Amino acid sequence: MTTLPLPAVLGALLPISLWAMTPVVSIASLCCIVATLRSPRRPLVYVATGLLALAIVLVLLTPHPAPPVFRVLIGIVALALAVLGGGPASQLVLVLATRSTTQPGINGGIVVHEMTAQGETAREVLRGGTTIGLLERLAAAASIMAGFPEALAVLVAIKGVGRFTELVEGQARERFIIGTLTSLIWACACAGLYRIAAG
Repeated sequence: MTTLPLPAVLGALLPISLWAMTPVVSIASLCCIVATLRSPRRPLVYVATGLLALAIVLVLLTPHPAPPVFRVLIGIVALALAVLGGGPASQLVLVLATRSTTQPGINGGIVVHEMTAQGETAREVLRGGTTIGLLERLAAAASIMAGFPEALAVLVAIKGVGRFTELVEGQARERFIIGTLTSLIWACACAGLYRIAAG
């Protein structure tokens, strides 16, 4: 009976260990995001981002594509993380970038104040951003995971045209650009995790 030398055994087990750790780390990131959906918690978003980065590093360290079981599991978790995680990430970046006390609207938009002949009026712009963001990240991540990143240009164009009339105010423009870029970067990072794993 021959036994494999220890370096050979470690060399065989290392890729499997890394592939096993990647879904665990990704699921931990998803759990942090789910925990912050109802009541925003900034530390959990930081932890989720760090865990996502760690998962990408683990995938990059493996010399071979993921086995089919791990590939499917990583794909499911990455898609869920892309869709759910972009909202908390965008909110955090908006708070850090704008440092404003913008009043949230009843329908999820922002309230902007305008001076008119009748005096100061308030109206809500960028309504429905949460739902649009979920659909945007789903489409972005799915298109990258399917190997069709060109669809991102179509997504940005559709969103820009749809919001064009609401982007007159500087506040709305700033929030639109920051929120959209953060949302898409998050979705692309999650989809990239799967693409690297798939080889």
